[in-house]
Parts: sequence; C-alpha cells; structure tokens
Amino acid sequence: MTGRLKDKNVIVIGGTSGMGLAQVRRFTAEGARVLIANRNGVQGAAVVKEIGEAAAFVELDVRSEEGWANVVSQAERRFDGPIHALVNNAGILVEEGIEQTSLATYRFLVDVMQVGAFLGMKAVIPSMKRAGGGSIITVSSTAGIVGYPGFFAYTATKWAVRGMTKAAALDLASSNIRVNSIHPGDTETPMIEGRGYNADYVPLKRFARPEEIASLALFLVSDESAYITGAEHIIDGGFTAQ
Repeated sequence: MTGRLKDKNVIVIGGTSGMGLAQVRRFTAEGARVLIANRNGVQGAAVVKEIGEAAAFVELDVRSEEGWANVVSQAERRFDGPIHALVNNAGILVEEGIEQTSLATYRFLVDVMQVGAFLGMKAVIPSMKRAGGGSIITVSSTAGIVGYPGFFAYTATKWAVRGMTKAAALDLASSNIRVNSIHPGDTETPMIEGRGYNADYVPLKRFARPEEIASLALFLVSDESAYITGAEHIIDGGFTAQ
C-alpha cells in the first residue's frame, strides 16, 4: 500500500462487517488509525484483534447524542489527536411498502439512519475544525437516487441523508470540512444474504464487492479528493443509468 491515509484518524460506524469492515481494513492498510463503533462488542473485539494497534472499538447506539460524544472523545484520546474523517455506515433494510410500514418501523429507521447520521456529523465538527478540516461520508444507496418499491422507510431515509449531505457541505465548506454521500447498488454483504436477489437487472451482471465500495470511500477520505464536497457518488454497476 502507498500510505494514502498516513497519520489520519478515522471513525467508521458499522465497521465490523460488510462495507464497514472492508473500509477498516483498507484504511488501516493505507496508514490510518481507525476507531470502529457499533453495538456489537464481540465482533468489534474480533476486528481489533485482526487489525492490531491501528484499530480500536467503542460500543455505540447511533441514536444517542451522549454516545457520539463518547466516541469522539475516545478516538481523540486513543489516537492522541483530532478526527480527520467519519464514515457513517449504519443501515437497516426493511422490505415493506408504504401500506405495510408501521409508524414505529418508520420512526425506527429514521432514528437509526437519518438521526444517527445527523448526530455523527454534528459530533465530529469541533474535532475536525481543530484538525484544520476533514471528510464526512455517509453511505446512502441507489435507493437515495431512485424510488425503490416495497422499501418505503428505507428509501425515505436514504434520500434524506443525500439532502443532509448537501446542506452540511455548504454549512461546513468554510471550515474545510468536506461532506459527501456514497450510493452503492446491491453489494455482497450480510444485509442481502438469503434474500434470493440476483444481479440480472445490473448492466455489469454482478453485485458490488465491499472492497470496491471501500476503494471509493478511501478516495473521499484521502487528500486526493480535496476539491470534492456536497456530491453523491454512485457505484452501482450502471443500474441508475438505465
């Protein structure tokens, strides 16, 4: 590897499986120190054991403002410096159309994927300002680009974080904090395993690999993307081009 993230301190939410785990592996291989945060302490400990001293883990409920404050504090303490990047990966896939979606389900998805992203963005701003700037990435979906029938609450939250990204990018540009969203198509992760999906609808005739999403995230975290902010980055094998 080339050390593209040398000396950068990064927080990755949901970094114990799927796209998040691929990001942790790629970021640390490129020289970053990564704090992983989610609710699964067993999986978190396993990833830290695999990665070594470049990684740490803190339990987090993304809906908790106090929990987010603790994550930022722990990252600064463990890595002895401010935060340079945050990747919000929190996601829950609920396959229900509008008629089947209860108010409780809708609010739960909003709390996890929309409110959680908002709290994360807000929590890292003071630290990134101390660093002289930073990069915030929220992983949305192609469901944040087009409508997905039968996934009402999921689609709503993925569109929401796309808009939040643009508003935050404008608010934070003067602080040299860049904010972007990533919009993957179906990806080979535990989220879609066992659902019987096939890739016939994708022009490239396959699903994305988590490592491919991690490569895009790496670019957006790195200084190579210093002039990119407020943008949605689609990585879907050509699905939304149809």
